Amino acid sequence: MTIADDSVFPMDNVASCIQLPPEEENRIVSELVKESELNLKEGNLYYVVSNRWFSRWQSYVGPCVGMLSIDKQSSDGPLTNMTNTKIADRPGPIDNSDIISKGNNFDSNSLDICRMLGEGTDYVLVPEKVWERLLEWYKGGPALPRKLISQGIGHKQYSVEVYPLSLKVTDARDNSPLIVKLSKKATIGELHELVCKIKGVEQKKACIWDYFNLSKHSPLTVSEQTLEEANLVMDHDILLEVLLDRDHSSHSGMDSMGNELALVPLEPPRSSMSIAGGPTMSNGHSTGSSFSLCQGISVSSSLTNMDDKHDVYKGERGGLAGLQNLGNTCFMNSSIQCLVHTPPLVEYFLQDYSDEINMENPLGMHGELALAFGDLLRKLWSSGQTAIPPRAFKSKLARFAPQFSGYNQHDSQELLAFLLDGLHEDLNRVKQKPYIEMKDSDGRPDEEVASECWKNHMARNDSLIVDVCQGQYKSTLVCPECEKISITFDPFMYLSLPLPSTVSRTMIVTVFYCDGSGLPMPYTVTVLKHGSCRDLCQALGTACCLKSDEMLLLTEVYDHKIYRYLEPLESLNSIKDDDHIVAYRIKSGASETKLEVLHRWVDNMKGGERKPFGTPLVTYLKEDPQFGANIEDSVHQLLAPLRRAYSSTKSHDGKENGFVSAGSDEQPNISNTHSESQSLTIGSNEQAGTSCGESSFQLVLTNESSEPIGKASFTKPSKLIRVFLDWSDRENELYDSSYLRDLPEVHKPGFTVKKTKQEAISLFSCLEAFLTEEPLGPDDMWYCPRCKEHRQATKKLDLWKLPEILVFHLKRFSYSRYLKNKLDTFVNFPIHNLDLTKYVKSTDGQSYVYDLYAISNHYGGLGGGHYTAYCKLIEDNKWCHFDDSHVSGVTEAEIKSSAAYVLFYQRVRPKGQMDGETSQVHTV
Repeated sequence: MTIADDSVFPMDNVASCIQLPPEEENRIVSELVKESELNLKEGNLYYVVSNRWFSRWQSYVGPCVGMLSIDKQSSDGPLTNMTNTKIADRPGPIDNSDIISKGNNFDSNSLDICRMLGEGTDYVLVPEKVWERLLEWYKGGPALPRKLISQGIGHKQYSVEVYPLSLKVTDARDNSPLIVKLSKKATIGELHELVCKIKGVEQKKACIWDYFNLSKHSPLTVSEQTLEEANLVMDHDILLEVLLDRDHSSHSGMDSMGNELALVPLEPPRSSMSIAGGPTMSNGHSTGSSFSLCQGISVSSSLTNMDDKHDVYKGERGGLAGLQNLGNTCFMNSSIQCLVHTPPLVEYFLQDYSDEINMENPLGMHGELALAFGDLLRKLWSSGQTAIPPRAFKSKLARFAPQFSGYNQHDSQELLAFLLDGLHEDLNRVKQKPYIEMKDSDGRPDEEVASECWKNHMARNDSLIVDVCQGQYKSTLVCPECEKISITFDPFMYLSLPLPSTVSRTMIVTVFYCDGSGLPMPYTVTVLKHGSCRDLCQALGTACCLKSDEMLLLTEVYDHKIYRYLEPLESLNSIKDDDHIVAYRIKSGASETKLEVLHRWVDNMKGGERKPFGTPLVTYLKEDPQFGANIEDSVHQLLAPLRRAYSSTKSHDGKENGFVSAGSDEQPNISNTHSESQSLTIGSNEQAGTSCGESSFQLVLTNESSEPIGKASFTKPSKLIRVFLDWSDRENELYDSSYLRDLPEVHKPGFTVKKTKQEAISLFSCLEAFLTEEPLGPDDMWYCPRCKEHRQATKKLDLWKLPEILVFHLKRFSYSRYLKNKLDTFVNFPIHNLDLTKYVKSTDGQSYVYDLYAISNHYGGLGGGHYTAYCKLIEDNKWCHFDDSHVSGVTEAEIKSSAAYVLFYQRVRPKGQMDGETSQVHTV
């Protein structure tokens, strides 16, 4: 039962709030979050906090460990990097008003939050102790407490029940409505007690019924059974009947307690377990075509409004029934419709499969998932188009996969992956899985290694799902250091294909030379919007005519310092339009000691105060150990292109200055760079012999001591040396610092560029992107058995063998720490004759041609949207659109859209291969 909220809406006086430094608040909350994670137990309280307020608080204190919210006001979705922005103002009192439902308090003291909210985007959950601290510091509210519950069988998972069950109770005496809210973990006895207490009736005189779809099904007898186990769902209807103190009429009956209750047609008793093809179905219905319900009501008159009452009529067309939406279950309905219209699964589950149920598999669900799926499939293939409420199936799903419990929207592909794997384990013909030690390829022929891997796989996994849904691909890993090659052959159930993006993004990046051979120059390049920093470097390299022995070091400059170095595989989504990006041209294979030169302006008007300005310079030191003279030479070289030209000024050797003005298009004379720049001195005083027209720069280490660097100074060996270069008025006369100051943004606000639209791409281009060789990410390193270390190896996938049923998952959703994105790219996929033969590397000589038979569609954005399915009735050669309970016919031309998310294909075999088809699917 939800906890009543004792707080009220008014915001307390801000002046009474306790104010701590933001970093102290961050430290306290982070420690409390860690403490709560170490003490998880059922019944712990968490509080719902509006993300609108919480994101402001996080901007103020910085990101906390274990606490993350997404700033929905960000233009492109990612949360602005906290450390990369100015400290935000302290937020006002906690304000949860934007997430509280307006239609609140149906005879209840608890406050409801709006439906369809997403964690991390609309609200965040904070432990009780964190809430107490936030309330102490900021006041406000109201408090929205929720309990932690455990779900699942075997592997328990904890989750906060943000939305308790809301049940609609109808009083049979006057049809008056009542809303009660309880936890899904509450018992039927607690529900009975609460309803009777609110209505003011004696418990012994009351009976409550499952009134799903406003039709009486079965009495909810007082017991310890939970509401979840009783298949009660959000907004479920309950009927309350009360004993009437009057004479019994002839058409009345008595309940088990002797009370007067009206007789109603009931669902037949359920059997414990039976399979289609046997005497009864698992829903208790006869497999005959003429059973009737109690009180003489015929099947034909009772099907329309009754839950779980469907009979298989032989000779009539099935597969046209929809699935009722139980509350954000369209993702489940879409996946189920695609699976129940998969021909091999239909044929299998309409027969007797009881001998293949594996009740002992520790990796399975004791056969319960397969039974629930088979039961649902048979109902959907019953005659007629009455929508089925998949309550029993959803209940089983919640027990074995708690991540899909509740009523939040989920990913249909994630559910599909779980169902296929769960059905496989429940139907696995292998009762005792042997231990098999995998061998390395060691240069053996691919055919031999592939056959061995598949044989080992089949020794542990043998089911209908393996027979028709599993293929095999070849994975090749190459170590970048020792070039060790590792080849493995792994099974797959589906292929997740990336969508190559064609939407471009214009970016401005300034390129600096690390050897002083040219002036810094901004370049405008066009790259794929969802590409990587490697793509940006390639575009820049072409624009700036990068030499073959050069490479680009990509950085983000913030507050006149190098904030971060961008890795090649980092997504361009991490770069915002108002960032300042600099690329430094360096020689390939440069030494390990990097020198960063940061600039400071010496303001003599304010007592020599030093203020940072400009863009850092970067180079690599050639000699080691690093003496001050070496650093001096490198700085001279970096600054040479900035030297101004003076017609009246003579250089130290009496010749005219060989450098052109900064505004000239002519490049400086590099041959004179070294001699002319020798006038630079290191130290606090000018060196002897320096003319009045030359500079006396001062270099200072950025360490805590801030010690000046002299020619003979020795710098401790390090991979990075960072120094300050102090500028005065004199230096500004000699060097043009505007090249360091005017650093453009990646994309200037107000600078309009024609918005490019995502072009259509083919399914083949997606498959080729999937099969393209690429380096592993930094978080996915491979352990090289030869180097004995984790390496960022390159990985190449090849298809080796394809199954009868081939499922393609189009990766429309991308997730990162600060970004969630959906691609609405139109993928042009074949409906007939998808020929993948050329992509299969095995030499079995077979053709691999497929026809489409189902599509799972997703419309809308992340955290919401809607799922539907297109499925083909293969025997009728007709397509249907399944939109929850609504089913309609569609033409083949209508099924292609940018909403296509998961594609289901069936292999078309030549006539010569039709015989013995199943046995040949996985022979190598």
